[in-house]
Amino acid sequence: MIILVVNTGSSSLKYQLINMDDNSVLAKGLCERIGEDGHMNYKTDAGTVFDHDVPLPDHGVAMQLVINALTDPEHGVIADMNEIGAVGHRIVQGGYLFDKSEIITDEVEAGIEELCTIGPLHNPPALVGIRACKKVLPDTPGVVVFDTTFHRTMPDECKYYAIPWEYAEKYHVQRYGAHGTSHRYVSERCAELMGKDPKDLNIITCHLGNGSSITAVKGGKCYDTSMGLTPLEGLVMGTRCGSIDPTVVSFIYEQTGMPVKEITDMMTKKSGLLAVSEISGDVRDVCIAEAKGNHKAHVAREMLLRSVKRFIGAYIAELGQVDAIVFTAGIGENDAELREKVMDNFGFMGITIDKKKNDCRGKEVEITGKDSKVRVFIIPTNEELMIAKDTQALVEAM
Repeated sequence: MIILVVNTGSSSLKYQLINMDDNSVLAKGLCERIGEDGHMNYKTDAGTVFDHDVPLPDHGVAMQLVINALTDPEHGVIADMNEIGAVGHRIVQGGYLFDKSEIITDEVEAGIEELCTIGPLHNPPALVGIRACKKVLPDTPGVVVFDTTFHRTMPDECKYYAIPWEYAEKYHVQRYGAHGTSHRYVSERCAELMGKDPKDLNIITCHLGNGSSITAVKGGKCYDTSMGLTPLEGLVMGTRCGSIDPTVVSFIYEQTGMPVKEITDMMTKKSGLLAVSEISGDVRDVCIAEAKGNHKAHVAREMLLRSVKRFIGAYIAELGQVDAIVFTAGIGENDAELREKVMDNFGFMGITIDKKKNDCRGKEVEITGKDSKVRVFIIPTNEELMIAKDTQALVEAM
């Protein structure tokens, strides 16, 4: 079966076409600046076919151009749309309604729309992507895979906040987490590399990118995770503040009169590394500035390191026994210095890395130090493959 995996953002549409016979990626790319000036990237095994500006007034047009590229007589990878057996969509927020991946129905769409209240940044564009695919591929089944479902196994003491039950129950206020598809993939892959059953392992997975989260995986299931009701809680991130004293919101409101929605927007889009460094939300830019002696960039970098160390340390304490620590995503896979500085803090516990093996970018490699009590890995994430596998399983069971 050939599956199209779609990951829709507010102004972007990332895609991969995967042949499930051998899990090979036939083509992939990105449509971005949708609704603005528009840009499209398309790659096959032969390399980048094109990477240029193109009018993208909406996601429907973007989706049609993706299909046109995939089926183009010259550089397409399939003969026609009928070769696409199903479309798998990444949905960030499954909230209190979904605890597993689902075939798309009107009821499922309505549920995703209902959850826009707790996923206002991610669920609306995902719905746009679903509807754009239905318009272009009306007879092709669709599946939604939720980032939150992996975290539904958290015990109540990890899931709920210490607030009155009436609010938790009436308004479904709890910790849902994010990046679950990535945490699920790398934890399963880690177990495979260790030659063990996931049920026999405790693993800490560190998904570190522009948005970051760390998860304690106990016996193959999520036990705790750093993100909360929304992806704003947890680590210091590119433009997100991470965990802060909740009264900061009311204090800023009292001092400035700024509406709560604007404060939340500020904490989501204008905080984190961007706010502290006053340079960029991209850790690479921050590191360059830090190397030149910029103090604010140094403080931003140290805040990031501190937050990663804190959550790893907390989860070691929660799990008691830890068998492996995994680094993944853009920063986790590519920032050797961050991995080294973070892991140096755990040397007193007998957890070490091999600095030579750690000196790499974007590779699947074990970097465990000699005689380390815990194994440490870099495992590039593959959320698209997990989405494709769930999609195939559900469609074949129809």
